[in-house]
Amino acid sequence: MLAKKRILFIANEMSPYLELTEFSEIVNKLAIKANDSGFEVRCIMPRFGVINERRHRLHEVVRLSGINVSIDNDDFPLQIKVASLPNARLQVYFLDNEDMFKRKFVFTDEQENWYEDNALRSIFFCKGALETVKKFGWPPDIIHASGWMTGLIPAYLKTVYKKEPVFGNSKIVYTIGSNTFKDKMGADFIKKAQIHASIKDKDLESYKEANNTGMFRGGASYADAITFGAEKVEKKLVEEFGKVRGKKVIPFNPESDLTDYLQLYRDLADK
Repeated sequence: MLAKKRILFIANEMSPYLELTEFSEIVNKLAIKANDSGFEVRCIMPRFGVINERRHRLHEVVRLSGINVSIDNDDFPLQIKVASLPNARLQVYFLDNEDMFKRKFVFTDEQENWYEDNALRSIFFCKGALETVKKFGWPPDIIHASGWMTGLIPAYLKTVYKKEPVFGNSKIVYTIGSNTFKDKMGADFIKKAQIHASIKDKDLESYKEANNTGMFRGGASYADAITFGAEKVEKKLVEEFGKVRGKKVIPFNPESDLTDYLQLYRDLADK
């Protein structure tokens, strides 16, 4: 009997835990549909403070916690929690850190001011997610990253983590969504994002705008396949990534039954 193909969903939002854009529900449906279609599925997202641990029955995975994530000469402890997705036999892992995520709001404070450390939080989440998979010892065939906060995942997989055995056969799908913020990630974003000596300025050139568009552009540039997760996507991103030679692209279709995604996963996993 052939082993099941493995899909890892990495998202900054997923229904019912956090719903910021319409794609949160699609991630939920994709995970369930892939799981029901014979794939082995796991999901990773941040444990933002607005996620109710008691209601969603999160509990710490002690054997996985204890990782320190190093960024720009600082170490940040990573705590890992897990919950079972309602109405599905699959697990969602939540990455937590006291300083990064235990807040009453997600990306802006109560006056809707952009958190100055959102760049650091994004880098922490992307690196933390990949370190978590290493600790799983669970090699995914497909990694589907969605949301601007996951934008560095494809770049890290193709540079820093490309020789890691657990990612040796992983293909990357990246979803471009609608722009949800106009702020900058900060002048030192590219420097902080260089999480290892092997990653250089030129490797992060596509992220140089250090804004919402830059995060989407960088993620899509490094991905093996691209999907669009919203009806209103910035025009220049549609023009740049609507058709890319050598890459399968799935346009946004609110009426889709998601079988096109499942076929994409199968095609990539068989390459």
